[in-house]
Amino acid sequence: MLTIKVLGSGCANCKKLEAVTRLVVEQMGVEAEVVKITEYPDIMAYNVMSTPGLVINEKVVSTGRIPSSAEITTFVVNALEAA
Repeated sequence: MLTIKVLGSGCANCKKLEAVTRLVVEQMGVEAEVVKITEYPDIMAYNVMSTPGLVINEKVVSTGRIPSSAEITTFVVNALEAA
């Protein structure tokens, strides 16, 4: 099972990234836990300087933007192959 973390304070972009990520995971039929990380010290632990951030299995895959559904799909596929 994948662990996907959305890093962000709760701004509109952070919420959009979480929604798009959940949709991609659902459409792919992948078993994954999507977790929202909102506390600043927890976000900084990943050395993310701009949010939203996306972390899959403890690897930062995107920061400071909302990746497209296709990009998120690629991130998930890569994480599955690495597991």
